Amino acid sequence: MARPMGDSHRRFLQTMMSNGIIDGSQAKALHKHCCEVAGANYSQDRLDEFIDVINMHLQPMFMHVRKGMSEEDGLQYYALVNLAETDVTRMSSDYADNELELFRKIMDLVAESENGTASSTDILNCGDALLSKKLKKKETEQVLNKFVQNKWLTEKHGEYSLSTRCIMEMEQYMRTLYQDLIKDCHVCHNIAFQCQMCENPDCGIRMHLPCVARYFKGRSDPLCPACNEFWPHEIPEIHRPPASQSQPLSAKENTAPSSTPSTSRARRSSRRL
Repeated sequence: MARPMGDSHRRFLQTMMSNGIIDGSQAKALHKHCCEVAGANYSQDRLDEFIDVINMHLQPMFMHVRKGMSEEDGLQYYALVNLAETDVTRMSSDYADNELELFRKIMDLVAESENGTASSTDILNCGDALLSKKLKKKETEQVLNKFVQNKWLTEKHGEYSLSTRCIMEMEQYMRTLYQDLIKDCHVCHNIAFQCQMCENPDCGIRMHLPCVARYFKGRSDPLCPACNEFWPHEIPEIHRPPASQSQPLSAKENTAPSSTPSTSRARRSSRRL
């Protein structure tokens, strides 16, 4: 029999519905805050157990609070994902048909690229070649900003990549759609878009940049963990999260982007939990 949901669990879930995704330090702070406000027992090392209770009650709605890692900084994140909808149709309530078509084309560009990114130039060209309804340059830029604001994409120096939230929510869809293109990180075994690859043609393993940094830390000779050949790439530094990322979310619960189908479904049923 599933453990009942308490007020602390409901408060945590409400914040997840508002934010969609939070990083690990925020999740820990939120866990503590929710337990203290609700007068519930709190143990800092039982966050995953706490979330397991929530997930048990989310099963009938085909929802799940999933844990994953950011390709960019290696930090841990928690996202509220919709298990019933496995492709971009989960975004249909927030975007027009041509905007969804553009997002699919962006996913194609990222999956087919060597560095897991799509340039703004290539995306603008896609907007002008949509089958449903073409987008002008200004319109495409506005849609891109919306994708970033709603945490489906990230942008850096004119290069766009799939966000942590996008990868966590659409992992199964992408594995099916791009099964010949997608490879897993040799270290963490998650999908690897932004990564380094072994240049040995008989090997070719991939590792996320944060995983590369952690794996080669303290090693004098960077050798491929699979074939033992020299690793020719620059070894990145281990990311150190800024102090601001450790702030609790309770004060920011109403600053999240507009809800998606996943959060909308959970919100409609939250009172029944």
